[in-house]
This record gives sequence, structure tokens and C-alpha cells, in this order.
Amino acid sequence: MPQKPRSSPFRAWWAQRPPAAGSAVMATGIVSVALHLTGYEVMSRIALVAACVGWVALAADFAVRLLRDRSRWVAEAETPGALTAIAATTVLGTRFSVLGWQRLAEALLALATVLWPALIVLVMGHWKRRMPGAVFLTCVATQGLAVLGATLAGALATAWLAHAALVLFWLGLVFYGLALARFDLRQVATGSGDHWVAGGALAISALAGSKLIAADSARLYLWNADDRGVLRAVTVALLILDLSWYVVLLAAEFRWPRPHYDVRRWATVFPMGMTSAATLSVATALDVSWLRTPGQVLLWIAVAAWLAVAAGAVASARAGMRADARPVTSTAPR
Repeated sequence: MPQKPRSSPFRAWWAQRPPAAGSAVMATGIVSVALHLTGYEVMSRIALVAACVGWVALAADFAVRLLRDRSRWVAEAETPGALTAIAATTVLGTRFSVLGWQRLAEALLALATVLWPALIVLVMGHWKRRMPGAVFLTCVATQGLAVLGATLAGALATAWLAHAALVLFWLGLVFYGLALARFDLRQVATGSGDHWVAGGALAISALAGSKLIAADSARLYLWNADDRGVLRAVTVALLILDLSWYVVLLAAEFRWPRPHYDVRRWATVFPMGMTSAATLSVATALDVSWLRTPGQVLLWIAVAAWLAVAAGAVASARAGMRADARPVTSTAPR
């Protein structure tokens, strides 16, 4: 019987990409930020380029699905993984702001701000009683806006932006509490990778707190002594809670090993990188120099995890494309 190969194995493989694939951009972007904070600028920029390539590809796919396959777009927008689009955009915006590319960072902040209310409403409207770790992406997306807003506020000396970021910071903590009430704690033992976001959401919250503290300066008076004291106390508490989650989640990985690749493993790398970035940023903002050493150690753990997951992703993609490229036997009559 005649055989015909399937067309475009890459396109067939890409079409199966879940919304949670955006966590790969989040993970790569925050590793770039952490590498910059430790002075590894060349490696940081290489990671940034990789994150940008991924972001452009996912953004193009996001737009195509919105225009050509509206029903699928809506179905995916209702899942927590859709919020990775906002988080990834804000992480890249933060890195661009540090580079001095403020206009591009502002554009990314505007884009993320437009997406945020619609996706938050869609996602939270479909929450269930017991949820995987992706439920914490409501907090992550909100704190991502706070981080980028505070970073830009400090760079541009814009008070209203810092105050807006402060509101988002507190709102993000509210979302964390709501998500924690829905989180299925059994995911710590059985989750496929996104259970780490339970800690990553606290890490990005601590990063947001440190950015808000750092935004204050002689040229931009933002917080009085009481406000600054509250911010410092909450930021330190968030970092401690994040590190506690990190220990628990890492211990669970040894107790219940899950060595197989899953796209949700990028949501493991992101909290690892974010914990490093938060620790380093808090060390600078609060002038706690000894925190830099654990921050650097955590960075290299995150880099190792990134490499391992990237290798798994490449192997999985090759296997998927090979499967799609296999010829299909025609059942049509001769």
C-alpha cells in the first residue's frame, strides 16, 4: 500500500505545545537576571538572547491562535499556565531595564499590564478545589508586574509607578494566600515540576519587596521610616519562607525522585533561579553582604537544573518530531 509522510514534523510537534511552555522563558530570563547580579555578564546576555528567541516564538503563536483558533485560545487562556505569558514578559522587561533599555522595558510592562486583568479573571474563574502548583502563577504574574514597575520607577525616578507597584505587591500576597488554600499539598510528593512554584511565588514576592526598597533614593522620596521598616520586615520574612519551601521541595525530590522529563520541569528551574535572584537582590537592597554567598550557590544549582531540563527538552522534541515524521500507511483503496 502506498505510504505518505506527514508534513512538517516541527509544526506538528509545536502545535502540541501546552501554555505552560512559557515557563521555559521565565526560567531562562530569571537565570539571566541572576547571572547579571553575580557579574557573569557574558553568560547573562547569552541566556537573555535565548529567552528572547523563546518569547518571540511563543508571542507569535499566541497571536496566531487568538486570530485563527479562538476557541482553543480561550480554552488555554483559562488554564493557570496562560499566566506564564505575563510572568515571562515582566522578567524580560526587568532584564532590559537593568541594561538601560527603558523604552523596551516600558513597552513590555504595558503589554503585560493589558494582558494581566483578562487572564487573571479567566484563570481564577476556573479554579478547582485541589490545584497543582501552577495555581500560584496568579501571584507570580502579579508580582512580576510589581518587580518590573519598581525597577522602572527607580530607573526613571517615577513615584506613581513605584506606588502602583506597591499596590500590586500587596495584591500578589493576597493571591498567594488564595492559591495556597487551593494547592493540593500532595503535589509535593507527586507533582511533575510545577509544585515548585509554591516557593517561587514567595521568591518573586521577596524580589519585588527588594526592588521597592531599592527604588527609594535621594532624588525620589517614596517611603517614610515606618513604610520602609514594614517593607524590610515583610521582604525578609518572604525570603525566609521561600528558603524554607526550597528546602522542603528539594528534600521531596530526593525522597520521591521524578527523573523523567516533563515540560512542567521548567517551572522547577524558575523558582530555583528566582530564589537566587531574590537572595542576591535582598542582599543588596538591605545591605546584608553575607547573603551573596548563598545567593551564588543557589545560582549554580539553578544553572545546573536549567542545563538538565534543557537537555531533556531537546531529547523530547527530537523524539516527538521523529514520531511525527514517520510515514503513515494509506488506507484508501487502490
